[in-house]
Amino acid sequence: MPTSRELPALTAEARPVLDPSPLRELRASAPVCRVRTPAGDEAWLVTRHAEVKKLLHDERLGRSHPSPETAPRYVKNSLLDLLVADDPQVAREAHARTRALFTPNFSAKRIRALRPRIEEVASDLVEDFAARERPVDLHAYFSSPFSLRILCELIGVPDEGRERCAALLAGMGQIDTGQSMVTGPKALFGLLAGVSARKRAEPGDDVISRMCAAGLPDDHVGSLAAVLLFAGLESVATHIDLGVVLLSAHPEQRDAVLRDPALLTGTVEEVLRSAKRAGATLPRYASEDIEIAGVTIRAGELVLLDFALANFDEQAFSEPELFDITRSPNQHLTFGHGIWHCVGAPLARVELSTAFTTLFSRLPGLRPAVPLDELRTRGGELVGGLAELPVTW
Repeated sequence: MPTSRELPALTAEARPVLDPSPLRELRASAPVCRVRTPAGDEAWLVTRHAEVKKLLHDERLGRSHPSPETAPRYVKNSLLDLLVADDPQVAREAHARTRALFTPNFSAKRIRALRPRIEEVASDLVEDFAARERPVDLHAYFSSPFSLRILCELIGVPDEGRERCAALLAGMGQIDTGQSMVTGPKALFGLLAGVSARKRAEPGDDVISRMCAAGLPDDHVGSLAAVLLFAGLESVATHIDLGVVLLSAHPEQRDAVLRDPALLTGTVEEVLRSAKRAGATLPRYASEDIEIAGVTIRAGELVLLDFALANFDEQAFSEPELFDITRSPNQHLTFGHGIWHCVGAPLARVELSTAFTTLFSRLPGLRPAVPLDELRTRGGELVGGLAELPVTW
C-alpha cells in the first residue's frame, strides 16, 4: 500500500465542465484505491461500475462509525455529519424509516400530479428570462430559481423563507472548515423548525406537514427538510445547466428530441449519466472488513463511491465519452442503487425534462455565449456545478 504522502489527493478545484476526471485512470489500474480527502483523511475511492454497484448492495457498508466525532471524512461539514450514527443497526433502521417517510412524497404518481405546476413555473421563469438583455446567466436566472421554487413548494417552505434557505445552503456547500460550517446548518435547521411549528398549527399539502402529522418533533423535521433541500436543490440546477451545454454541443440530437418527444426520456438519462462529478462526497463506512477487487477495506474505514467515474466505465458503457441520447441500456448510478437509490429521482427527472422542453422550444438556438472550454465548474464546493452559464439564442 502506498504511503500517505503518495496517496492520490481528492480536490474540488475548478475545471472545464466537459473535461474528463483527472482520476479516471484509477478506474482501470486501481478501481478500489486509497486516497486522501480534502479534509486530510484517508479513504477508499471506488471508481468502477461493478464494484460501486456491488457495494451499494453490501449491508456492511453504511452510515455508521464507532466514533462519529473522530471518523474520517471527505470534508468537515455538520450537515453531512448528521448522516452518521454510531451503530450499524441503528443507522440501517434510521435509513429505512426515513425512506419510508419520504418515498410517498416523491412517488411517481405524486410527481405526475405536480407536473402541471412544474410546467407553469418553468414557463413563468423562461418568460422573465427571455426578456433580459443577452447574454443571460442561465444558472442565476433559470436553473437555480426553478429548482428552488419547485423543491420549496413540495417541501413546504414559504416564499419569504426561500432566498434565506438558498443562501444558507450555498454556504453549507462550501468545502470549508471555518465557523460557517457550524453556524450555517444551525441557522437553516432553526428556520425550517420554525416552518414546522407553523405547519403543525396550519398544515398544508407538503412534506413538512406530513412529517408533523407523523409525529416528528420540529427539530427533527427541520433537520430532515434541510437534508432534502441540500440533496436536491443544487443537483437539479447543475444538471439543467449541463444538459443545455451538452445539447448545444450536439445540435443534431437537440433537434431530434424537439421533433420527437419520445426521445426526451433518453435525453434526461444521458444528461444524468454525463455529469463529471457526483456521489463521492457522501460518507460511508465499513462496519466489518470487506474484501473487494483484490483489497481489504477494514472496519471503520471511509469509503467514497464515485458515481461519476463509474458512469464513464468502459466495461459498463459502450463509448462512454460519447454523448448519445439513444443510449440503451443506460444503467447510470447517478441516483445510486437499491436501498440507496435517491427517493427524489422521479421529481428530478420531471424537472429536467420540463426544463429542457421549455427552454429549447421557447428559445430556439439557445446556446452558451462563450466557448465551451471557458465554462468551468465552481471550485471548493461539494456539488461543483457551473459558476455561471452565460447564454444567448
